Amino acid sequence: MGSTTQPNIPDPTADLHWSDFKGPIHQIFAANARKHPHRPCVVETATGSTPERAFTYQHIFNAVAVLSHHFVQSGIQRGHVVIIFAHRGVDLVVAIMAVLAAGATFSVLDPLYPPDRQCIYLQVSQPRALVVIKKATQEAGPLSPQVRQYMAENLQLSTEVPALELRDDGSLLGGAKDGRDVLHEQQKNKAELPAVLVGPDSTPTLSFTSGSEGLPKGVKGRHFSLTHYFPWMADAFGLSDQDRFTMLSGIAHDPIQRDIFTPLFLGAQLLVPSKEDIQHEKLAEWMRTHGATVTHLTPAMGQILVGAASAVFPALHHAFFVGDLLIKRDVRRLQALAPNVRVVNMYGTTETQRAVSYYELPSATDAPDFLDSIGDVVPAGRGMHNVQLLVVNREDRNKMCAVGESGEIYVRAAGLAEEYLGLPDMTASKFVDNWFVDPGRWAREDKQRVEAMSAPEPWREFYKGPRDRLYRSGDLGHYGPDGNVHCTGRVDSQVKIRGFRIELGEIDSHLSAHPLVRENVTLLKRDAYEDQSLVSYIVPEMKRWHDWLEERGANVPSTEETDMVAMLKRFKYLRDDVREHLKKKLPAYAVPSVIVPMLRFPLNPNGKIDRPALPFPEPAQIAAAGARRPSQLGQALTPTEQSMAEIWAELLSDRGVTADSINGSDSFFDLGGHSIIAQQLLFKVRQGWKDIDVPMTAIFQHPTLRAFSANIDQAIDPIGLRLDTADAVEDDPEDEAYSADARDLAAQLSDFKTREPLKPGDEVHTFLTGATGFLGAYILRDLLSRPGKVTVLVRARDRDGALDRVRNTCEAYGIWDHGWLDRLEPLVGDLQKPNFGLAPNTWSLLCDDVDVVVHNGALVHWVLPYSRLRGPNVESTMTALALCSTGKAKNFGLVSSTSVLDTDYFVKLSDKSLAEGGTGVLEEDDLEGARKGLGTGYGQSKWAAEYITRAAGKRGLAGCVIRPGYVLGDPDNGTTNTDDFLVRILKGCVQLKSRPDIKNPINMVPVTHVARVVVASSFSPPTAPLGVAQITSHPRITFQQFLGSLESFGYNVPEVPYSTWKDNMEAYVADRSGTREENALLPLYHFVTGDLPSDTKAPEMDDRNATKALKADAQWTGQDWSAGGAVTEDTVGVYLSYLIDLGFMPPPEKKGLKDLLASKLTDAMKETLKTVGGRRGV
Repeated sequence: MGSTTQPNIPDPTADLHWSDFKGPIHQIFAANARKHPHRPCVVETATGSTPERAFTYQHIFNAVAVLSHHFVQSGIQRGHVVIIFAHRGVDLVVAIMAVLAAGATFSVLDPLYPPDRQCIYLQVSQPRALVVIKKATQEAGPLSPQVRQYMAENLQLSTEVPALELRDDGSLLGGAKDGRDVLHEQQKNKAELPAVLVGPDSTPTLSFTSGSEGLPKGVKGRHFSLTHYFPWMADAFGLSDQDRFTMLSGIAHDPIQRDIFTPLFLGAQLLVPSKEDIQHEKLAEWMRTHGATVTHLTPAMGQILVGAASAVFPALHHAFFVGDLLIKRDVRRLQALAPNVRVVNMYGTTETQRAVSYYELPSATDAPDFLDSIGDVVPAGRGMHNVQLLVVNREDRNKMCAVGESGEIYVRAAGLAEEYLGLPDMTASKFVDNWFVDPGRWAREDKQRVEAMSAPEPWREFYKGPRDRLYRSGDLGHYGPDGNVHCTGRVDSQVKIRGFRIELGEIDSHLSAHPLVRENVTLLKRDAYEDQSLVSYIVPEMKRWHDWLEERGANVPSTEETDMVAMLKRFKYLRDDVREHLKKKLPAYAVPSVIVPMLRFPLNPNGKIDRPALPFPEPAQIAAAGARRPSQLGQALTPTEQSMAEIWAELLSDRGVTADSINGSDSFFDLGGHSIIAQQLLFKVRQGWKDIDVPMTAIFQHPTLRAFSANIDQAIDPIGLRLDTADAVEDDPEDEAYSADARDLAAQLSDFKTREPLKPGDEVHTFLTGATGFLGAYILRDLLSRPGKVTVLVRARDRDGALDRVRNTCEAYGIWDHGWLDRLEPLVGDLQKPNFGLAPNTWSLLCDDVDVVVHNGALVHWVLPYSRLRGPNVESTMTALALCSTGKAKNFGLVSSTSVLDTDYFVKLSDKSLAEGGTGVLEEDDLEGARKGLGTGYGQSKWAAEYITRAAGKRGLAGCVIRPGYVLGDPDNGTTNTDDFLVRILKGCVQLKSRPDIKNPINMVPVTHVARVVVASSFSPPTAPLGVAQITSHPRITFQQFLGSLESFGYNVPEVPYSTWKDNMEAYVADRSGTREENALLPLYHFVTGDLPSDTKAPEMDDRNATKALKADAQWTGQDWSAGGAVTEDTVGVYLSYLIDLGFMPPPEKKGLKDLLASKLTDAMKETLKTVGGRRGV
């Protein structure tokens, strides 16, 4: 295959100098020792109880020679593994270099590993020799009896060095055996290294990375990688033999190799801190005291370095980060203490060894404002010398991704590791041959070079020849315009909980912005009951925390205990403040239910946060931390409140909630409740109080125990005859509050310039919200099928993340087109913020340049009250209208909902119209019939948004309100939103093995047609200057026909009376056996077990304006879609094929009257669907 090179994108056919072996690291170290024998090599810095110990290159060389000869004379051969029971210090340097000089493979065993873990490492590595560093046993104790027994029974050790120690005078001891030191015989060999030849493909290292089922994978390294990149690094970053490097990496983590090999290659000095010095602020003081100039760090270790430190260390000129995403916040903190440091973010893995990418950030001294010019996540950058990061199309790996296009990252280099030890299938799946180039090309060219030599290099005996391989990282990323790669996470970077897609990185981004949080990480954990919970772990900024408490005069337990209960109590105020901070930034479902404070995070041997080791609080611990004394409980509970407290405690027991710990002012949601548990709460209420009907919205409007219980009391005793109820809570504003609010907001509108009609073929600049939702993705596709550009508002960490969200959404639905990239501009913003959170200059540019605004973004939630939806749905409309009123004249399209008609008034109006030969509710109706009586906060919020928009139309704004009903899937490929009520009821009926007899017609329209009407009505408003376009189904089918489609395609779901079906549903939910899948309708339990036949009766709607807009739009598209769109039984079959292939629904039990078509769902769509979700994308 030929080159696919593009500007600033690597050419995957370029020669990466596969045979350019620089020699083994131990030989280069030996040359430095001969050249500068008295130069300081390793310095163990002083502690409070021990003096500094400095060792020259001669000292280290002599020690390495002695130990390496011992290995060779003990029968250790090339490739044999030598395991080192390690300790940070000079002894580890000696042990590693000696293993290499003997031609063997070293692997490091951390004494802090539990014995079980140590045995696993021994099982995988099967070592032939053991080196125990004396200081390791002095600090951590000897190898456990369990480990000793395992070695005795399972390993064949040729030698053991029981107590390696480099003494102050440079002499090396190995520990006594049979009355004398095991290295006694080799002391005479300290002048020369053994004559063991190794080559580029010899194995010097065995490193470990995480594996499945708890068994780590051993990664075999290669000698080529240990030295190949150092000459380039020295030149690129100004590294020299005058530098002082640090030994800060985890001793069993492969970056420790960089710590050691870099200075030894350059002839520089390695500084080793004591155990006491690697502690937050002490480490910064250590850096300053000893004048460290270069350091290698993981982001987690970098956070320890800056911690609460105040010491400035200006000598540091380079800090190399590797191992995890590097956040701009951490760079800023480091540069505040090290103003001259140039931070280099490096992307690589254990499998890529030293072959990595780099992105260098200038120092704060050289460019104090540089960090302001990049996103929150530092880019991975571009490949080092002879390294390429290839971003490959996930659907067609023969295509390199273009700039901005998301794909999977492959690392191409001559310096990749060899393989996974003993795992050939995994090796074959992760280390793949380069399919972009002729596989024999490099071997032929290398053969020609060898034939031209008078004598080939001796190391070729241990060289397999050029191998053009790629390492498949599993990471996602894309190229920026400058060729730098930006990592955007992994396929599994998002989680789904209670039906919502949640980006953990977004939660962490907001957490990191809290001034009292120094470190944080959020995980999805399962509790003791296997319920999924979001848990955020935080490390406080202790000095700021104490100042914060002092300012508020707050008292906290004065304890130094660090157990879970003590920490939860000690940092209760911080947990509460952090939760309130997140509530302002995130939707309720994304606010973690548990926040765990820690003094420091556990790190794994790789220097990363050890996520599996992060503790999940037990219910009893949460209860103990939150328990109140009786004096704290305040007013005694009424009988209803006491009964309700017992129900809450039952539902929230796994969160440590007990009935006697609940106060009347406690919020259901602050105690750990969420929308799914709220459904279960309603079920319990209906069981306990059979003659009342409390709406689902009550718990959201009145979340405290006292307020919610008062709603129960009011339903039991509406005229207040009982004496044992709580004082009536003040109701939320009456139904007409939303209409009053809309009138107040409309009065704030200014006049609008009316835009001249758009002309077919015009280059139109459209501003679109909600592009990451289901409908929004199809609106975007329709917009980009026309001339012009589209700017989309997306909530994300940075521009790259915004583009990825849009692209992933469209890829998941099978509609992404790579050709859109040059006409698609993502902007990071938030519907609820002033000016959508955009910078003033960006806002001004939009005001002056945009031609059409399509406001599709909204929070679609059927139980949240108006007050909770006002921000994303109503205030955002005011912001969109402000955009239209400023700068050039614009068209405006508001995507609304038929939920604004959900009152008896419009049902009766529709019936009257039809009886008189009309077509139902007219599009020009002023909606005053719904200024009262709308039962959902969502419907109320859309009524308010419509009212404001129509008021803007009276002030000159051109445009249209588009009012769809149910938005169903794509009739071509079946893509649909599995959170939709109509999709859920299909699955729910299959689960209940029955379907209700409901004859109401359903106004459901395919998403493709809804998107057409939205764009057509926004580009060609059917009424001047602004009107309403209602989207109706032609023809309409009934619920009976829709659910009957299940029978047609082979499902066993007999029709039963609604009352019977409702009983089936209640029995299904009440079944606690744990043998049934959660019913798909549980999130809508209150709706489907209320009065579904009445609640699904909807008015018929006139749609002349929609028809008119579609006819006019034919001049843009060349197609006349004015006949409308509909969901038929055959369309339902397309949806079922998709849902079955997706795994959402089971296949039919039998052959139906109709055959299901083959699904068009691709593997790539399935994979990307894991990362997207939502109806309207806020």
